[in-house]
Parts: sequence; structure tokens; C-alpha cells
Amino acid sequence: MSKKNDGVMAIIAKNIFTYFNAIFLGISILLIIAGSYRNLTFLPIVIANTLIGIYQQLKAKRILDKLSLISEAKYEILRNGERKKLEMNQLLRDDIIYLASGQQIPADAIVTEGKISVNEALLTGESDEIEKIHGNHLMSGSFVVSGNCRARLTGVGEDSYISKLQSKAKEVKEKPSEMVGDINLIVKVAGIAIIPIGLVLFFEGFFLKNQPFNQVIVSLVGALIGMIPEGLYLLVTVALALSAARLAHHQVLLHDMRSTETLARVDVLCVDKTGTITNNQMNVTEIFNPQNATADEIKNSKTLLESYIATSLDTNITSQALKKYYPDGKPFSTADVVPFSSKQKYSEISTQEGHYLLGAPEFVLGNNQNVGDQEQIDLRAAKGERVLAFAQKMEDKIKPLLFISLANGLRPNAKETFRYFTDQEVKVMVISGDNPLTVSEIAKTVEIPNAKNYVDASTLKSSADLQEAIKKYTIFGRVKPDQKREIVQLIKREGQRVAMTGDGVNDILAMKEADCSIAIGSGSDAAKQSAQVVLLDSDFSHMKEIISEGRRDINNLTRSATLFLYKNIFSMLLAIFAIIGVISYPLQPSQISLISMFNIGIPAFALAFEANYKKQHGRFIKVTLLRSLPAALTSFVSIASLVIFGKVFSIAENDVSVASTFLLSLAGFMLLFEICKPLNNYRRLVFYGSIIGLILCAYFFHYLFAINSVSYQCLMLATVFAVAQESLMRNLTLFFSRFKRD
Repeated sequence: MSKKNDGVMAIIAKNIFTYFNAIFLGISILLIIAGSYRNLTFLPIVIANTLIGIYQQLKAKRILDKLSLISEAKYEILRNGERKKLEMNQLLRDDIIYLASGQQIPADAIVTEGKISVNEALLTGESDEIEKIHGNHLMSGSFVVSGNCRARLTGVGEDSYISKLQSKAKEVKEKPSEMVGDINLIVKVAGIAIIPIGLVLFFEGFFLKNQPFNQVIVSLVGALIGMIPEGLYLLVTVALALSAARLAHHQVLLHDMRSTETLARVDVLCVDKTGTITNNQMNVTEIFNPQNATADEIKNSKTLLESYIATSLDTNITSQALKKYYPDGKPFSTADVVPFSSKQKYSEISTQEGHYLLGAPEFVLGNNQNVGDQEQIDLRAAKGERVLAFAQKMEDKIKPLLFISLANGLRPNAKETFRYFTDQEVKVMVISGDNPLTVSEIAKTVEIPNAKNYVDASTLKSSADLQEAIKKYTIFGRVKPDQKREIVQLIKREGQRVAMTGDGVNDILAMKEADCSIAIGSGSDAAKQSAQVVLLDSDFSHMKEIISEGRRDINNLTRSATLFLYKNIFSMLLAIFAIIGVISYPLQPSQISLISMFNIGIPAFALAFEANYKKQHGRFIKVTLLRSLPAALTSFVSIASLVIFGKVFSIAENDVSVASTFLLSLAGFMLLFEICKPLNNYRRLVFYGSIIGLILCAYFFHYLFAINSVSYQCLMLATVFAVAQESLMRNLTLFFSRFKRD
């Protein structure tokens, strides 16, 4: 079930009432009590961050809401004698609803007329199709596999079965993506660590060293502000929201904004033939006869086929193509209809005239198929056409009456899209319910690698067979819905990330199991509501844009997070050093704010929105740690040494503080230079602009940022330690680069 976008007030509240904003409020109160107003320079940055987050998320929400309205599933109902189409939240108890194949059942109901097959796997875990007739109960959250019916709604909204079930663990739970999960971990560790460190620093300064309250508070706040990753989570939220908004302009709806990251990291893409490689328009290309059929038998068979099609309850694209080809058939006067099932691969109708079947030849005819007919079927399958058998069941014998050949058109740009996946080291597997030879031929047309390696999944009887087949084959035909899900599970078991595309109800189980699910806009409502990503215009080539957006987010947020993590690790190490050494924290809050603005905040946001589509390898937290540690350790060692040096030689605390600010900014700019490589015009602007901005602020607003005076001794100190700092960072960078490869 798709999540609704957060409301306006929820977005505002989520950005204002955060854990770290509460910390900043507490810090601000302490500084005001201490009378240290100059050190409140972080407040404008915090307020600006909050306002930017609210603005960008509201902007993205407006775009996504418009798109969601287009994709919202609507249901045909009968109310007070009037038929109308309504959204799910407008349905009322006792409404009569019309349900057909491909729809998700929106509320609990009782069948009043007709017959359908439903799948309740999302509720019960059982994937068997269950037939529902007059008087049977329908559970919300299940979906119609075949047939159509009328039903009276008995439980809507909170009274429905699906609503009551949500408190239990039967629905697939959302998992945070790797990057978001790692960032949550970083924020959590920082959020927990600042409390005990802050308390110990206060106790040590106020009670053990008997320092004045205002001096203790300034030192304490300087340590804590450096440890707070105040802009990191905001940066992620804004970047993902803007990606979702950009994709919305391409008619791509994200039910989960984090799915772009998952797609950008995907190893295997499982696609269905229909709706993905081919479009949803199917046409009858030929009606051909079984061997040895007489002219009278052929004429009679065609009449029977027309009546069968007119009587059928099926609404899938195959049925639509048949009804388009035979629009004027006369229905059977009395008939017992069993709709098409993806499990048994055929439909059947029993009448006074006889018992008839229509579906996949190997399932309809079984052992009654003769060699000549099979050659005709294979000939058309080799051209990428789909063949159906129309047959009559007579006691234990099944007699073929006619064969129908149908074909889909290929989707525009399909070949270029699959070539893109090959270039991006993404393996494509085609998992279809159609004849494997047909699927293979179509896959060859769009140049899917190894398309000649195909297998009939109906011959794979065990999980071991399926697991072995996954290693050998690219094309899987005659796949049943539960097999699709198992294929995805087995691929994931090998440690690979899987994305699954689909357009029909038979794809939903596999889509739910995949790391990321993509639905085709022209497909069933049930598939679209179950998917994380919906291609509203059914253009599969948009997958390139989705993956590009995901890579933009991963690459740029990795670079930006490195800057935040550098400051957090350094501040935590220096705070622990201050506690162990029983010394005052050398940096003031306003100095940390200056560094945060030009070393981290501005460049991090600027770099987060650059076009950057390189495939990222390695885990997010490992990559960011290995990139940030050289600069963090360099700054810590140099500033800690400077503090000890100052103590030994009785250098003024102000000189040590200002020199520490210079050293911290120098290491920060060395790190910024590293993550900007290779330099282009945009990155040069970000890098040199940040340096110029810091110098200008330090010169013109020196009092505001506690850089009141710079003595000759301070300059000499900063220069000597800067030379040592450059050498140390270069060697640490070389050392940690050994661990960057997985």
C-alpha cells in the first residue's frame, strides 16, 4: 500500500521539532544566561537550514501531489441507483462496487453477483488463487486475479480487514535504504554522545577547575556544536525531495523517495516481457488450423471461438485483443465460466454445446498435442509471437479446434535502455508467463545479453532446480507467480540487490519481495499501488533517469557527508582529549560556526546538487569514514599538540584559539579539495568561493567570530603547525586509501 505524502503541517513540524533543534534551543538558552551573545552565530544557520528544508519539501510535495492525483486508483460503484467512479477514501459502507481483473480490493465486501479469483497473499502469505462466488467474503488488501463481479461493501476505512491487520507483522515492512540507514546511524551516535560528553565537560570545568559559569558554557558549547551534524539529515531530505520532484517532470511517481538509491545500486533487474519490453497493445496476427481439420470443422470452430470470446469474463490485454478481433460474437445462452488464471495458464467455459478451453497450448492440450501442430506453434514463437490454443474437452480427450497467434509491439527506446543497463553492469533477467521461446526471441530483438539462454520454468520442480537455473539462464518462460517471488528471493540470497518490474497482479508477489519494485503505468491498479516506483506514462526508458538521480544522490551526498563527518569526528576526539587532559576546549562556538559555514555547510549543499552519475561502489558509511578520517585525525593531532604546546610555553589562550581555527579550516579545505577532484569549473567555483568567503568573514566580522587579534606569535604557530599538518594529512590519506576497496 502506498504511503500518502506528509501534510503541510506535518512537514513544518518535522523540520522544526527535531532532536538537534531542541539541543540548539537548550544551548542558546545557556549562552543567553551566560551573557555570551556573540557565540549565538550558529542560530541564523540553524534557522536558515530549517526554512530551506520546509520550503524544498513543500515544493516537492506540490509536484508529487499533482502526480499522485493522476495515478490514484478509482473504483466504479453503484450508489443510490447512480454509477460513478470514486477514490478509495470516498467509498461508503453498503456501496455496490464493480471489481475486475487487476484491481486491488479497497474494502471488505460480500460478492452479490459474478465470479472472481482473488489472491490474498499480501494478507495471509498464501499465494493460491481463491475462487469467490455469490455470498463469499472479500478481504481488503487482496487483489483480483481474474473474472469480474459486483460486491457490497461491508467494512471501509478503519473498519476494513487491512486496517486491522496493519498493527500485525503480516505486511511487508519498509526498510531504510543503505545510505539513509547509515546517516541515521551517524546522527544517532552523535545525538547520544553529546549528552554524556556535555555533562562531563560541565562538571569538570565548573566543579573541578572552578571556572566561571560563562567560561564553562562557552567551552562546553564549542565542543557540542562541533559534534552536531545539524545539516546532514536536512541535506539528505532535501536532496531526495528534489530528486522526486525532478523525476515527477518525467512522469515518474515515487511512493518511496529512497527507492532511487536502491535502483542506483541494483545488481540484477528482473523484468516481465509484457509492459516492459513490449507495450500493452496486443493484436491478433493470425488464426490457424490444427492439422487434418475439415472445412466444416474450421467454420464451426470459428463460430464457437467467437461465442467463447463474447462469453468470457476476462479483461486482460489478451482478452481485449481477441474481443477487438471478434467484436460481434454471440455469447453462449447458458455457461459456467472459469476465468483465466496465471497459475493454470488457461480459462474454460462449460455450455450445453460442450466444454471449451482457451490458453497456452502446452497447458490446454498437454499430451494431446501432435507434432505438426507443435511445429506450427514453434514457427510463430520463433518470430516472437504468442500462440493460444482453443480446444474442446471430451471426456478424457482434448481436441484442438483452432490456434490464435498474437503479437505485442516493442516499446520505443527498449534497445537503448537495455544497452544502458549492460553498460552500467546491471544484469537483466526476463521472467515471464509466456512461452520461453517467444520471450527469448523478443529479448534478442532488444539485445538483452545472453537472451538465447532460456528455460521453461514449468519443468523446474524444486527450489534447487530453480537456484541452478538462475546461474545458467537469462530468460524464464512459463513462470508462475510464486516462482517469480522465489526467483527474487534466491537472487537476494546470493547477496545481490534486485529490482523487479511488472504490470499485472501476477507480478505483485515478486515486486513485494524485491529491494525495489517498479510498476508500468498502463498496468493494473494493484501493481501500481504495490510498487515503490510507478512509470505513469509507461515509458521504460525513464529507468535511466531514475538510476541517474539515484547516483546523483549517492555520489554527492557521500561527498557532502564526508565534510560533516570530518567535523563531527574531530570535535568528538578533541572533546574527549579535553576531558582526559582536564583542559578547556580550545575553540569557541562562533569559531566553529565560521568553519561549519565555509568548510562544510555551503560546499556540502553546493556539491549535493551537481550532476554526478558515476556508479558508487562500497558501503556508504565505510566510504565516508575512510574519506573523513585523515582530515579529522590530522586536525585533532595538530590542534591537540598546539594546545599542549601552548600550555607548556604559556601562550595566550586567545592565540591558541585563533591558531586552532586556522588549522581546522586548513584541514577542512584540504579535504574539500580531495573530494572535489577531478576539478571542473563548478567545483573550482565552490572550492575557491568557500576560501574567499571564509577569509572575508574572518576579516570584516572578526569580532563576531572571535578572531579579535592575530599576534605575530599566533601567525608563527599556525604556520609551523600548518606545514606539519599538510604532511600528516597526505600520509594519512595514502594509508586509509588502502582500505577503500571492498
